[in-house]
Amino acid sequence: MGRFGKWIGGGLGWAMGGPIGGLLGFLVGSFIDNATITTTSGTYTSGDSRTTQGAFGVSLLVLLAAVMKADGKVVKSELEYVKQFFVRQFGSSAAGEATMMLRDLLKQDIPLRDVCQQISMNMDYSSRLQLIHLLFNVSLADGRLHQSEIDLIEKISGYTGISITDYQSIKNMFIPETDSSYKILEIDPSASDEEVKKAYRRMAMKYHPDKVNHLGEDFKKVADEKFKKVNEAYERIKKERNMP
Repeated sequence: MGRFGKWIGGGLGWAMGGPIGGLLGFLVGSFIDNATITTTSGTYTSGDSRTTQGAFGVSLLVLLAAVMKADGKVVKSELEYVKQFFVRQFGSSAAGEATMMLRDLLKQDIPLRDVCQQISMNMDYSSRLQLIHLLFNVSLADGRLHQSEIDLIEKISGYTGISITDYQSIKNMFIPETDSSYKILEIDPSASDEEVKKAYRRMAMKYHPDKVNHLGEDFKKVADEKFKKVNEAYERIKKERNMP
């Protein structure tokens, strides 16, 4: 078993219950039969303050499957692009395991609202922000982002309790709109220089990679990207305004 399977098997936690657990039935006794499954509870309950690598990983795969099916079809090239994304993130062995899980999930009907409710009730907010960022990131793996995918990611964001401003901030990191730098910092272009500085400090703290340390180095890489986007937006605004 590769690394991907091991950390999923070692920390599925709350994901083993509820609708996500139902979708993962194919894993039990087969794919992760040699791993020690650590769970926080055998039932679908809320209140877990920390999100394990395993719970985060399978949540990402389930939501990614839903987004990939958003336009009503999944072409082989799209799956290959996603596999290459996993290769870059986790290495070739782990990418093969993730792709195998994803193929199975793509064959299943995904109760999206129920899945998102389970994630919202059990996953910390910083990890949920990371999920939305990754959904955009992976969806753009083929260089295109279809409107149906954007619409579904927005729906997922709402279902999982992400604020509209946080969703717009992440979206503008991938799909620049008018005044995108300001939207990334969640402020209006009319904001004063001092308000810009305060917004930057607030967003830098919100998106700091240390916020998702508990997800491990594999997922922290993407958090570094998100943090970099905030810094770039701030630098653009400073340049436009000739701020010191």
